[in-house]
Amino acid sequence: MFTHNKRLQYTVRVAAPNPALANLLLEQFGGPQGELAAAMRYFTQAISEDDPGRKDMLLDIATEELSHLEVIGSLVAMLNKGAKGRLAEAVEEEAELFRSLQGEGNDSHVTQVLYGGGPALVNSGGQLWNAGYIDSIGEPTADLRSNIAAEARAKIVYERLINVTDDPGVRDALTFLMTREMAHLKSFEKALYSIEPNFPPGKLAGMPQFEEMYVNTSQGEGDMRGPWNSDDNFDFVSDPEQFTAVDGGDGVPSIVLSPMEERVVLAMAERTASDPASNPVTGVELGKAEGTMAKTQKIAMSADDADIE
Repeated sequence: MFTHNKRLQYTVRVAAPNPALANLLLEQFGGPQGELAAAMRYFTQAISEDDPGRKDMLLDIATEELSHLEVIGSLVAMLNKGAKGRLAEAVEEEAELFRSLQGEGNDSHVTQVLYGGGPALVNSGGQLWNAGYIDSIGEPTADLRSNIAAEARAKIVYERLINVTDDPGVRDALTFLMTREMAHLKSFEKALYSIEPNFPPGKLAGMPQFEEMYVNTSQGEGDMRGPWNSDDNFDFVSDPEQFTAVDGGDGVPSIVLSPMEERVVLAMAERTASDPASNPVTGVELGKAEGTMAKTQKIAMSADDADIE
């Protein structure tokens, strides 16, 4: 059961309306790295989680993310307050009102007209929120790594939003939200490493002869060695003969067909075969390119005639 406390987790103080900034903040309301996506990601993971500790953690963080959604939504609403009133009451001439809503090259006028200045479940570019942002797979060692990456991406977006405003109250609230992403990141990492073993994700073992192979498929200037491909950590392979048909086969795909299937496949191959000796005339050759060339020549000739006159 959920209950709602009418006080925000962090007090929103906005110095002045700013529709353009409000539009940017929608990235953390209805965007892929936003608070709704985080809440739904962790809540759905918690529902199916069997470990009581991880279940409790995921429910705690999912619920807190909803409170962050409320903070972001309140910031958007406050930043839109003045513009919302002007739009609703039409107190300015049309052109001036449009310019004030548009801001400095920002598309905030779109969200103003469509959503009346309130927080909408879209990102800053107007893309509707969708469940495709949730990439949980039901394996804790994979989902926790995904959660860590999600919190890291959200922190970076908050950093960028902080950098585009000088409103002290907005910066303060965004800094709080960014800091909570860091705390969540730490919780998820602690939970991941409390599972032993946690790598590789899942249960099945890999093929030992390929598990430590690093394949140097991009070769030439810029080749580098480091811990990601060092001889201490990997079997470094550069020779294409060593990473092609590594199973010992010929590298050619094959399938066993029934006699009837084989006859049908051969018949289709024969029917659709190309003649490498042919050189058919194409539509471009018949008219399109010729017509364009003729038109160009005609224009050039007309220009020459004009020069003569």
